[in-house]
Amino acid sequence: MPRAAHRLRAVLFDLGGTLVDERDFAGWSEIARGVFLDVGPEELAHAFLEVEERLDREPLALAGPEAMVERWRQVLSSATGGPVPTETAARFVAARALGQDHPLAVFSDVRRCLDQLRGAGLRLGVVSNSTSEPAVRRILDRAGILSYFGPVVSSGTEGVAKPDPEIFRRALVRIQAAPSEALYVGNLPQTDAVAARRAGLHSVWLHRDGTGLGTDPPEITSLLEVPLVVRQLDGAPGPAPSARVK
Repeated sequence: MPRAAHRLRAVLFDLGGTLVDERDFAGWSEIARGVFLDVGPEELAHAFLEVEERLDREPLALAGPEAMVERWRQVLSSATGGPVPTETAARFVAARALGQDHPLAVFSDVRRCLDQLRGAGLRLGVVSNSTSEPAVRRILDRAGILSYFGPVVSSGTEGVAKPDPEIFRRALVRIQAAPSEALYVGNLPQTDAVAARRAGLHSVWLHRDGTGLGTDPPEITSLLEVPLVVRQLDGAPGPAPSARVK
């Protein structure tokens, strides 16, 4: 008997915090000292999470390199307890980019999730607020997972950033799927999950430190739940994911 066609045709992912773990607080502390900022790893870790949460609620009206520099200006300012000039933040960002030639760590649930989705015939792509598409592809290559993905859509290349629905629409065109045929997975509740839903996609919030019980937006705690979410959206029998997908 022929297998029923998927209602879903594509799964799109955020990059940092979802697929790859780019956090290197000790390394960032050394880079900060190189631009004459005396800040330790613990202060950077606290500031990074604080700014990430704030920008998820109130995103920057910027895209590409300018957004990256402003994000790091805010992180460094919070970590040092005083205003950091944009020029200093730009030097930090440039120095950080120069050191990005070593392999990147992927979260332990990534490859198994991607293998299952690809084995089910789903198209996979990435939508990222980042400096450029080539930069995202380099990160995926360093992480050893570039071959899983087709379209890679970066805010820096597109000139439009999440949570703007337009960046999701462009990704859908390239992956050849309607909004109702795509699922978006990201680690930020507003910038990723809610924004994708507003663009018409199905979405889940990957909250690795959460309970998996949140419903607005639907919450999962591991990428291993994504194939289960796909099955639920397709109406296939099987165990239900912890997130109640609407």
